[in-house]
Amino acid sequence: MRIKALTIRILRQILRDKRTVGMLIFAPMLVLTLLHLVFNGDDYTPIIGLIDVPEPILSNIDRSDAEIYEYMGERKATEDLFDQEIDGYIVFNNQQPSLYLEGSDPTVNGSTMRWIQTALKPIQETEAAIDVEINYLHGSEEMGQFDYFGPVLLGFFVFFFVFIIAGVSFIRERTTGTLERLLSTPLRKWEIVMGYVFGFGIFTMIQSTLIAAFAIYVLDMMMEGMFIYLLFVILALALTALTLGILISSFANNELQMIQFIPVVVIPQVFFSGLFNLETISDWISWIGPITPLYYGADALRNVMVRGYGWESIYLNIFILLGFSALFMILNVLALRKYRKI
Repeated sequence: MRIKALTIRILRQILRDKRTVGMLIFAPMLVLTLLHLVFNGDDYTPIIGLIDVPEPILSNIDRSDAEIYEYMGERKATEDLFDQEIDGYIVFNNQQPSLYLEGSDPTVNGSTMRWIQTALKPIQETEAAIDVEINYLHGSEEMGQFDYFGPVLLGFFVFFFVFIIAGVSFIRERTTGTLERLLSTPLRKWEIVMGYVFGFGIFTMIQSTLIAAFAIYVLDMMMEGMFIYLLFVILALALTALTLGILISSFANNELQMIQFIPVVVIPQVFFSGLFNLETISDWISWIGPITPLYYGADALRNVMVRGYGWESIYLNIFILLGFSALFMILNVLALRKYRKI
């Protein structure tokens, strides 16, 4: 009887917490749905340019399973390759083909080279074997999956741990009564928010810098650009996670409820951060990517670490992340109204 009474009490306690019930049911369904959409998406279709391809070869190339662009010269193709408008281009010099790959994504490289092999197969069956010279704009044939996914994983772990630390710490400020005491002082709401952001932000900056340095200099993660640009991106991403974590904690009553927001707020961002190729995700759901902070953070990290780009290629992403932070800080100020009316 005592076990029965305890069981009934626990069940009633869970059922009274509608948020917990909703998260237990909704969050797994959301993650499973995203996994279904990602892994059941279309196969990637490589985008390939053709330059100076001899007419006999051009007429026999199998154009299926690829998006083909024909260029009059190599200059325009190189510009499009740099801008990631195409995945690669093939040029013929004295009947000798050379393949130039963008190179930053091993999966895309593999799809492009497989198409080239398939497209040239009918020609090789009727003529002498064609040896294709392969060149990389970024990376190399030794580049592995970890080199490509490393920037995304680095951005995710920084975002994830800062989000958790900020949210749980702010909840502790509330449960211990510290926030209520601050609200009873002449401090304005925006001053309280900025104080917490700067306070947690100093620790966040140190944490993010150490994580980035460990990944680059200890784990030997691929790093083609300058470390200072990497820090700019990491700190902007961490600030976004910090302000978002504080905001979400306003809707949680304890640490457990804060953890429950992870599958809804953090995990879905992974699917749109570049860890999976967005070209293979259904169009009706791919629009979610550009409204998530990790989408911009991962893109900027990859530009610095894999492609070796500088400030001109990452400043827009950084400003967008700072814009997210500003938005979350404004919402934090508004959220404090539930604790005190001014």
